[in-house]
Amino acid sequence: MRPFSLAVVGLPYQNKRGPDRLFEANLCTPGEPIELRPEPKNKQDRWAVAVFSCRDVQIGYLTAEKAQWIGGMIREGREMTVVWQGLTSNTGWVRVAFDGEVPDLPSQRAAPEPQDDSGFCPDPVYDDDECE
Repeated sequence: MRPFSLAVVGLPYQNKRGPDRLFEANLCTPGEPIELRPEPKNKQDRWAVAVFSCRDVQIGYLTAEKAQWIGGMIREGREMTVVWQGLTSNTGWVRVAFDGEVPDLPSQRAAPEPQDDSGFCPDPVYDDDECE
C-alpha cells in the first residue's frame, strides 16, 4: 500500500492537561514521528483514534471516516509508520506508510506572496514623450 495523508481534526480544543492542541501542532516539524492511539472507551466514538506528538501531547483525532479503518489495522498489529506532514488552518496532516516503508512527504508549494492591504495604490507613471 502506498503512503497517504490523513487529516487530524479537533486542534482548536484544549487538552485536559499540558499544552493545548494547536500550540503543540505548531511545535511539530514535518517528518517528526507521530503516534496513533485507538480509544475504544471514548464516550463520543468508540472507533476514535487520538493523535499524539513525539512529546506525548495530544494534537487531535483522525477524522471519523478514517478512524475505524486505521484503528482496526492498529488493533490487528499492522505495522505502520506515521509522521507529521504539516498544518493548514485548523487541520493537521499526518503521513502514513505500512510494512516498514518510510512515509514520503509531498513536496510543499511555495506560499503565495502576501497581498499589500495598506490601501496605497500609486498613480500610473506616464512617459512624457508619448504626449508629443
